[in-house]
Amino acid sequence: MRLLSKLLLLVLLGMLALAGWMYHYMQQPLDLPQSPQDLVLDYGTSLRGIAQQLVQEGVLDEPWSFILLVRAQGMAGEVKAGNYQLQQGMTAYDLFLMLTNGATSQSSITFIEGWNFRQMREALNRHEDVRHLSIPLTDQEILARIGADASVAEGLFFPDSYYFSRGMSDLDILRRAYQTMQHKLAAAWATRSAGLPYRTPYDALIMASIIEKETGRAGERPMIARVFLNRLKFGMRLQTDPTVIYGLGEQFDGNLRRGDLQADTPYNTYTRSGLPPTPIAMPGLAAIEAALHPASGRALYFVGKGDGSHAFSSSLAEHNRAVARYQLRRN
Repeated sequence: MRLLSKLLLLVLLGMLALAGWMYHYMQQPLDLPQSPQDLVLDYGTSLRGIAQQLVQEGVLDEPWSFILLVRAQGMAGEVKAGNYQLQQGMTAYDLFLMLTNGATSQSSITFIEGWNFRQMREALNRHEDVRHLSIPLTDQEILARIGADASVAEGLFFPDSYYFSRGMSDLDILRRAYQTMQHKLAAAWATRSAGLPYRTPYDALIMASIIEKETGRAGERPMIARVFLNRLKFGMRLQTDPTVIYGLGEQFDGNLRRGDLQADTPYNTYTRSGLPPTPIAMPGLAAIEAALHPASGRALYFVGKGDGSHAFSSSLAEHNRAVARYQLRRN
């Protein structure tokens, strides 16, 4: 019994010593080589690998104390990958909390209104902080992987800035952009104006993509929508250049010629009536709202003034005068 008591006492003293050492270690400020200091932890790195990296980058003097601290807290599997920013004055415990809470300094990627899906994929492929899983996949395979019930990817993703931790996959980012578009479109569709000719929200998305490509001026978008809706109402063709350009694909060299307007494709709204079969780009929220809440009026035509804005006309004669004023005179 006396021997057992001594052993228990030694264990207790050892535990107290360990607790005292750990408390002392947790409170020690880190001696950073610089402040602030960026720290990048890759996905799949073990706790030992992370501790060794912290030593190599001058954050820790040796790895074992930090490994013991993390394991003692039962958090060995909770250290999260990502971009972190360390500040002078941080303690080892502050570092432990930052890495297990995932308090990262995030990366970001921005998808621009009017981009097509090919441009989105190129931006993702160029981003150094993205884990690239989609590169060998077709557009249709990507849609299946992100749970999108569609066969064409164009226009299904919401243009915005998306923040993420380093190492997040491109499929996860695309899934977020797809789900955001579904939410935005559904909310706008629920409050749409009465009497619109769209059968489905997808029809509205197609129209919004055309509006997005026709003008960069937010105030004009509802009027652009009204022109196209009036044309649909009267059985006129939309006759919009951006759809023709989209239909030409990589053949388009930056110059839209008369022959291009006459070359029939599913997207040539000079040769075909109604909406094109899919969106032609990513529309922003303003273009979606314009498609579903158009301006009032009888305008059927518009022409660029040369300063980014447009002149709207309700008759062909009025339109021809506007063309002469703004286009022919400038040429």
